[in-house]
Amino acid sequence: MPNGSLDLPRQYNAAAHFVDRHVAEGRADRIALVCEGEEITYGEVEVEVNQVGNALLRLGVRMEDRVGLLLLDGPAFVACFWGAMKIGAVPVPMNSLLKPHDYAYILNDSRAETLIVSHLLAGSIEAVRPRLTFLRNLIVVGDPSTDEIGYDDLIASASPDLDPAPTTKDDVAFWLYTSGTTGTPKAAMHLHHDMAVCCEAFGRHVLGIREDDRCYSVAKLFFAYGLGNALYFPFSVGGSSLLYPGRFEPAKVFELIARHRPTIFFAVPTAYAALLHAVENGVPCDLGSVRLCSSAGEALPKTLYERWKELFGVEIVDGIGTTELCHTFISNRPGRVRPGSSGTVVPGYEAKLVDDEDREVATGDVGALLVKGDSICAGYWNQHERTNATVVGDWIRTGDKYTRDADGFYWYAGRNDDMIKVSAQWVSPTEVESALVEHPAVLEAGVVGAEDADELTKPMAFVVLKDAGAGSADLEHDLKESVKHRLAPHKYPRWVVFLPELPKTATGKIQRYRLRELTPHHR
Repeated sequence: MPNGSLDLPRQYNAAAHFVDRHVAEGRADRIALVCEGEEITYGEVEVEVNQVGNALLRLGVRMEDRVGLLLLDGPAFVACFWGAMKIGAVPVPMNSLLKPHDYAYILNDSRAETLIVSHLLAGSIEAVRPRLTFLRNLIVVGDPSTDEIGYDDLIASASPDLDPAPTTKDDVAFWLYTSGTTGTPKAAMHLHHDMAVCCEAFGRHVLGIREDDRCYSVAKLFFAYGLGNALYFPFSVGGSSLLYPGRFEPAKVFELIARHRPTIFFAVPTAYAALLHAVENGVPCDLGSVRLCSSAGEALPKTLYERWKELFGVEIVDGIGTTELCHTFISNRPGRVRPGSSGTVVPGYEAKLVDDEDREVATGDVGALLVKGDSICAGYWNQHERTNATVVGDWIRTGDKYTRDADGFYWYAGRNDDMIKVSAQWVSPTEVESALVEHPAVLEAGVVGAEDADELTKPMAFVVLKDAGAGSADLEHDLKESVKHRLAPHKYPRWVVFLPELPKTATGKIQRYRLRELTPHHR
């Protein structure tokens, strides 16, 4: 893969590559998906993909139109993702843990006229439907109400045959929304060739993924990390994927592993910590089938790696990826793990650490991480200034600070901005502060990241009350619940500290670095 580029033909449709190719090459009867006891072959996936594509065409969806996907992990997500892409439309997976106002923003920002939603999530859309300026078609997987289109009925009458749209490898294939420093999401636009680049780089050189692998990802398909783990990595080689639509529960994870025997297991550090706690509290576990564990989303503490390796005898290969680069670009390797580090540069990518003047820093010095590779998104939709600030020629600014040792291993050293990575999802301190200030007792608030007992980062709030003497455990609980009600669950502050005043600059800006000095480790 010279310079991170694959030798793909100019006319290229990713859905044809990841789905149709397996049927054409004789793998129609191989198991592609396992979900809630059901096994689905590549041949069956292709049929449903084609039916979805034909149904969308019948609804008037055209090339380059956005199609929102608010779906739990399962066969319908897979069929809708590839089906939209096969007709040249642009699927837009949406985080199933967001609030109704977040969905209103994304749907209006993307101008998606069609949304496919799991019936368990449809209430969040109904709550904001009058505010959805562009939405015309609401397709519900499961039990639709009278004014919605039923997914099963829609595709039942659609043809199982469909030729891929004549897209090029450089057409936009899908969007993934990622949070910004203000909390307002921005859409990274990925091209048809990006997934193939990731499969060659991380899939082949790090995972060594094979046709007989079965992948199981705790991270869901709407995440950039989960989308690779559980969809295009196994589909690149004709392997299979274990999907589970429910919420993360350690006992359920171990039950699924014992029953379905995955060979590659993917999770984020917060999940690995929860799984370890479950085992230490007597939850049965059997990882005998797993040959490799992968981690990304936030830095994996050395202690978590060592506890996992000691308990299960399986390495966790930790790395760093971003939504903008589609998947992982720096990673440890099986048999060459340096615990606590993010590893070395994945083949097909280049990385450099620079100072404030974009000059490369010396070995061991902290620098801003820039990465070069052919899976970089084409930019942010309708965000010209944000795109220019992030994508610099062939390079992209990740927003992370790192050091690099003499052996080429990268070590996480923080962020260039104030963003906090919580459970592998970005949290804007400003957004949490705004939610806290909406509480009638709060005068002002400052939010930073603090480490818990597992050395994982969570939000910590410093709050100034209108009544300085009103701070109490009950009010702390009330503030946490208030934020949970207003924002996605992972964003609420795990700790609240009441202060008489916040440290500020002469111009009145909160000095978060001084708040960070007040955050003890391992709370």
